[in-house]
Amino acid sequence: MKVYVWRHNKTYHSHSMINEPCVQNHFYLDELAIVAAESLEEALSKLAEQNAGWRIEDLRALTPRVYDLDVPQVIFTDVRGSIAE
Repeated sequence: MKVYVWRHNKTYHSHSMINEPCVQNHFYLDELAIVAAESLEEALSKLAEQNAGWRIEDLRALTPRVYDLDVPQVIFTDVRGSIAE
């Protein structure tokens, strides 16, 4: 089993980036999708099954981070708005 992570940020998106993927049908600035699956195709299928607006063809244009669950590792940390000292 693997964990597939897609993250896409459109904060600085402009019309000059017309070919940039848009991975959600709804307006977003930052999206995150995390799916446990045996393969990339299964992960994309699980997102499609949700019927929650995920644009699968645009997700295919992004390379997800893939984590193998057989290996101990940090999968996710999150720091927002931090000012480094």
